[in-house]
Amino acid sequence: MQTGSTPQDDRTGDSVLGGLGAQAHGASGGLLPVWMHDGANRVEHVLARVLCAEHDGETGLMAAMRYATLQGGKRTRALLCLAAGTLAGAPAHMLEDVGAAIEMMHACTLVHDDLPAMDDDVLRRGLPTVHVKFGEATAILVGDALQAHAFLTLASLDAPGDSRIALVRELAQAVSAEGAAGGQAKDLSLVGKHVELDRIVAMHQMKSGALVRASVRMGALCAVADNAAHAALYCALDHYSACFGLALQVIDDILDVTADTATLGKTPGKDAAAQKPTCASIMGLQAARQFALDLLRDAAESIAPLGPRAERLAQLLKRANAYLFKHAPCA
Repeated sequence: MQTGSTPQDDRTGDSVLGGLGAQAHGASGGLLPVWMHDGANRVEHVLARVLCAEHDGETGLMAAMRYATLQGGKRTRALLCLAAGTLAGAPAHMLEDVGAAIEMMHACTLVHDDLPAMDDDVLRRGLPTVHVKFGEATAILVGDALQAHAFLTLASLDAPGDSRIALVRELAQAVSAEGAAGGQAKDLSLVGKHVELDRIVAMHQMKSGALVRASVRMGALCAVADNAAHAALYCALDHYSACFGLALQVIDDILDVTADTATLGKTPGKDAAAQKPTCASIMGLQAARQFALDLLRDAAESIAPLGPRAERLAQLLKRANAYLFKHAPCA
């Protein structure tokens, strides 16, 4: 399905959020905010605990699951969850578990996205993709198992039943036929075709945007229900995530044309080689760059009424903006 460096090892060079390497250096050359570095580390520890090597057995499936999940990743979605949850006043330990569940689901979508029947890529985060290293059958099972473990993590949360149900529903919706799975199907159906920009945008909103939206909403859901009393909050968060999610995908489209393997951590030029229409191919690089900047600005404006408590969400936008300026400068 969809279109992840760890705090321990940034194998992809720079990232859209500046990398989460051990020294926490950002895309603009400065240090990452402490909460990003520490939050990503805490989520990483949850992932390592949930995906325990001692549970591997004879098949090696858990080793492949750990490879898919712990061998790098920007942890963007987990950080979005932490930022939105902090804004809403959610407990840190709950946010870390939910962030780990989201990252397992994200890893699932990446493993399946890389399969020969999908995008057929041999590199992910600078390393061989799961099907290249472990075989196609194991890669399919890795994705299936990671999805199951994501839901098991949510079902096991130390939280009221209504909260757990809401979180499970939100994540399931994000990867359903109306989310990442449906978006992947749309993506495959558009190969080799000349399509309008709005169809590409709609596809991105499902394929990658739905999980970004869910990450933000799930952070808030750890503290406050999505009801009439909190309608203004969820409206602001939904607009933020819609703009930010699409901006990240537009940036990815641009980098597929302009960046090298060391920067991307995956094979550049894949979209053009596969005859996949993208925002960059339809709009041109400079227009696509401006589109991404406009989306990041709109995302910032949508959370401005929330005041200082939305600062962490704003910092994530600033990192993406700095990365865009570094790797896709004006012509």
